[in-house]
Amino acid sequence: MLLIFPPLAKACEPPAGVARLAGSLKAHGHPCRLLDANLEGQLWLLEQPLTVADTWSRRAFKGRERNLAALRDMPTYRSPDRLRRAISDLNRLLNVSSADSGIAVGLADYQSGTLSPVRAGDLRAAAQEPERNPFYPYFSRRLPELLAGVGTVGISLNYLSQALCTFALIGYLRAHFPAVKIVLGGGLVTSWMQRPGWHNPFGSLVDHLVSGAGEGPLLALLGREAVSGQPAPPDYTDLPLADYLSPGLILPYSGGSGCYWNRCSFCPERAEGNAYHPVPIARVLSDLRALTDQSGPVLIHLLDNAVSPALLRALAEQPPGPPWYGFARFDEHLADRDFCRALKRSGCVMLKLGLESGDQGVLERMCKGIDLGVASQVLHNLRECGIAVYCYLLFGTPGETLVEARRTLDFVARHHQAINFLNLALFNMPLFGDEAAEYGYTPFYEGDLSLYTAFRHPGGWDRRQVRHFIEGEFKRHPAVAAIVRNDPPQFGSNLAALFML
Repeated sequence: MLLIFPPLAKACEPPAGVARLAGSLKAHGHPCRLLDANLEGQLWLLEQPLTVADTWSRRAFKGRERNLAALRDMPTYRSPDRLRRAISDLNRLLNVSSADSGIAVGLADYQSGTLSPVRAGDLRAAAQEPERNPFYPYFSRRLPELLAGVGTVGISLNYLSQALCTFALIGYLRAHFPAVKIVLGGGLVTSWMQRPGWHNPFGSLVDHLVSGAGEGPLLALLGREAVSGQPAPPDYTDLPLADYLSPGLILPYSGGSGCYWNRCSFCPERAEGNAYHPVPIARVLSDLRALTDQSGPVLIHLLDNAVSPALLRALAEQPPGPPWYGFARFDEHLADRDFCRALKRSGCVMLKLGLESGDQGVLERMCKGIDLGVASQVLHNLRECGIAVYCYLLFGTPGETLVEARRTLDFVARHHQAINFLNLALFNMPLFGDEAAEYGYTPFYEGDLSLYTAFRHPGGWDRRQVRHFIEGEFKRHPAVAAIVRNDPPQFGSNLAALFML
């Protein structure tokens, strides 16, 4: 079997999904190959001759090797301006390398001027004419050398930015390797298949669609029964670990699927009915030790929607070795200063925390389970202990108006010394969540695969007004502006923790 992670996603760490599948297949005696076509495709595109001749593009092409080396060199992360220049030039080079096809490729996104990733018909069109995809010359040369003796190809489709490239790749396989079975899974496919009334629009292109964890379905398709017991650890050995756009290996690892809290209103996980399935803590610690000994990462990235308090305690008591970061919740555990100090000693360099709002009423209407007094103490503790905070805020929820949004601004300004990075998002309502019908809805995107819906804000605070507040007032506050400037362009939280090493 060949497992493929397709373009386009951030290429600063190896893809965890295909590594987890590889670990399971190999543990059951089934050989497999891995292809990170996302990383390889971007590196290939950066080497292609320019078709434009402006000064910026020529400079970016001439300095591409130097800029790639800068992203892989730790001292660069002590010079934010140097990092921004390197990222900006590489992003520019990807943009101009794909401009002739009418497609905007960047380090973190893929935008087509004519095809939409939320329309099944457009995805089928991408498969019908794969040669129109800017990565076609790459995968039409790369795949034949990997497909000798391969009967099944598994593709991990997790993000909308991967969808059009995924189906171009599928179209190539169907045209040139018709005997190969194609299995399509991943986070985005799971979300599609959780839609009520789902009907597969890709039957002629894909042999099997997989929702949720793919280990069991893949083994069943290969005629092998999964051995009961603990899951096999991920296997990253077949991936080009030295080539990612980071100064050493950032090791991604998931200690569970779903969310242990799972009560927030408007949450896509809850709307899709995804239950929480933690990996046993002893297994998490064992896996991290083994993977660290094997690959020597500079940083561990915990992928959990929110690392559970039990796992945080275990990490504090049995440090994994390298520095680490991940999502957590504002709760009483982090309000304990001694506990935060133990996390720091264990190697925790950054926590991503979803505050969403600085108004208590909004938090309660969203069922966030966050008390602003506790959140204030958490931020104080983390700052005192030297753990960076990447704070997530969500504007435009049905319970928020300009009055409440300004309270969020006030909260952030009062705690600006404890917040290192900010993620500012506009609220999108899940199309099939419990709350969608309450507020009335119309299609958010014109597409039969859209996962979100527009809605009538009960306070009349529409998206235009929300954007105006974020750009014209929130970001212009001096304390907030200083935080916003810290964020690594394109890569955001994926590289931010490196500033703390």
